[in-house]
Amino acid sequence: MPKKSPLEIWLCLLMLGFALGACTPSTALDRQWRTYKQRFIQDGRVVDTGNGGISHSEGQGYAMLLAVAADDRRTFERLWSWTRNQLQRRGDHLFIWRRRPGVPVEKEDHNNATDGDLLIAWALLRAAQRWNRPTWRTDALAILQDLKKTGIREWRNRPVMLPGAAGFVHPDHLTLNLSYWVFPALRDFYREDGDPLWPALSDSGLNLLQAARFGSWQLPSDWIAAGESLAPDPDHPPRFGYDAVRIPLYLIWGNHDNPEILTPFIRFWNQFDKFLPPWVDLEADCLAAYQAPRGIRNVRSLTLYAAGRNRWPALSPLAADDDYYSASLTLLAHLALAHER
Repeated sequence: MPKKSPLEIWLCLLMLGFALGACTPSTALDRQWRTYKQRFIQDGRVVDTGNGGISHSEGQGYAMLLAVAADDRRTFERLWSWTRNQLQRRGDHLFIWRRRPGVPVEKEDHNNATDGDLLIAWALLRAAQRWNRPTWRTDALAILQDLKKTGIREWRNRPVMLPGAAGFVHPDHLTLNLSYWVFPALRDFYREDGDPLWPALSDSGLNLLQAARFGSWQLPSDWIAAGESLAPDPDHPPRFGYDAVRIPLYLIWGNHDNPEILTPFIRFWNQFDKFLPPWVDLEADCLAAYQAPRGIRNVRSLTLYAAGRNRWPALSPLAADDDYYSASLTLLAHLALAHER
């Protein structure tokens, strides 16, 4: 029998590890969830270490989803208690988007963030099913009903999601953020709520992504102006960056990982090897001059793997220098990978 090379031996051991369950995405997530909790969660509050220590509805939603995936009911209940008490202060079932340390809630901006609302509702639905708590399903459906009232508009006879209840409707355009389309959540909302709005929103998001291709790279910008046509929003930098990087993550997780829709992301990310910029200016075609954080690099690895460009997913674990957002992207990539496999 011919002698195996060190690489062949390593690959055999890795495959054996997957077969025995030693290296599965779920066990990797469980290990990293413990680290995530210790570093970013304080008494049910998720601390955004890269943004002045604030807490916001997006972070609460991410952590609640991760707690369900890790079967950590105790932490989930603490997260939901803090979220309900500190952020559900608008007079409806939606959530103010931010709480700052030391600032009274009366002085906070009471606008909501649609993605945070979606993530929290989705986490509640998953928790209700996992731990048999029908009241959490009721809570989730109440959030969704208020989102329908305040967060949906029509553009070109299709429903679209506003990023929040206030400030995104202008005389000549709507401001949209396509990373707020959490495709796997929209799929589950339809199953639980039965409203055809949810698959219609999913379809509208996919159509917007086909049209929102800007600059030499033909990528969507973080913020988009939907007027007579689509363009990068004039009130934000015209970048594909920290927001829009979540789009391929949600596409893969939501079973929309066909080659046509992933092609712009693959084409862009395939240009880089050891150095990966976190954003590109889609009007000037200039790149950030610093390395993307580990979470963005993991979304890139997941995307290339889902598209068949990488044989192994090769997701990096959390590291000591990861801030809240990078760490969240890493753990969400592990969740999406578990679904993909």
